[in-house]
Amino acid sequence: MSLYSFSKIVALMALTLGSASGCTTAATLDTVTPTVAPVSEKSASIVVDGSTGAVLYQSSADLPRVPASLTKMMTLYLTFEALKSGRITKTTLLPVSAHAASQAPSKLGLKPGQTIDVDTAIKAIVVKSANDVAVALAEYLGGTEDQFAAQMTAKAHQLGMRGTNFHNASGLPDPQQITTARDMALLGMSLRRHYPQQYYYFVTPDFVYNGKLIRGHNRVLAQLNGADGIKTGYVRASGFNIVTSINDNGRQLVAVVMGGETAKSRDAQVVSLVNAYLPQVASR
Repeated sequence: MSLYSFSKIVALMALTLGSASGCTTAATLDTVTPTVAPVSEKSASIVVDGSTGAVLYQSSADLPRVPASLTKMMTLYLTFEALKSGRITKTTLLPVSAHAASQAPSKLGLKPGQTIDVDTAIKAIVVKSANDVAVALAEYLGGTEDQFAAQMTAKAHQLGMRGTNFHNASGLPDPQQITTARDMALLGMSLRRHYPQQYYYFVTPDFVYNGKLIRGHNRVLAQLNGADGIKTGYVRASGFNIVTSINDNGRQLVAVVMGGETAKSRDAQVVSLVNAYLPQVASR
């Protein structure tokens, strides 16, 4: 089957934007023959030229995988969509329900009845990967977390993420929550392309909450020139996941590694992939 070219991706974006309110792009990333056998049933990886959509490398990129906290990329996508439309602002206060407060770690430790502003909520999700905050956002935007998860899945399918189903806003274990490395790369590209004015959040290394400095999990940000996001994730069923975005002197690249045995080995793999394939990316 022939690959979609980047021009077709752009055309589909324009068609979708013009035909449906709130709809973005309905393109998928090009499919190429896998080059490396998977290391384990959890493993998958892909490297994509962020400007053209060309796939530079892949391994098991279309096999179902557990997203873990990579899920929060879509939670933030819908948050940025709400910011852009004016439905919320960065100062909008999100109420914290008992359900949100009861989420398992990683969490900010919110209590039922508290509120948190949207700007702090975004930082807490990017830096701390806070599950309680993700659910508070989901409930505010979707009415319930289940309804928001349905919106997440619908948006994923609009973007062309054909192998993805979301069942919660955080990425905590759920057998119905699945994705692929290709879909996560497409989501990473879509975040930069559609929400450039909010994308700066993903390079945030730390933030202060209630007088306490909270440091992030994404150590790759300090290991690669031009790294500007996006998200790490881990649950037992997924292994260690990461989506890394590079914007280095006009060269854009997105690399996804899923199913790492340790955070250190996952980071080393994504750094190796970026160093190997970034020279093949043309400057814009």
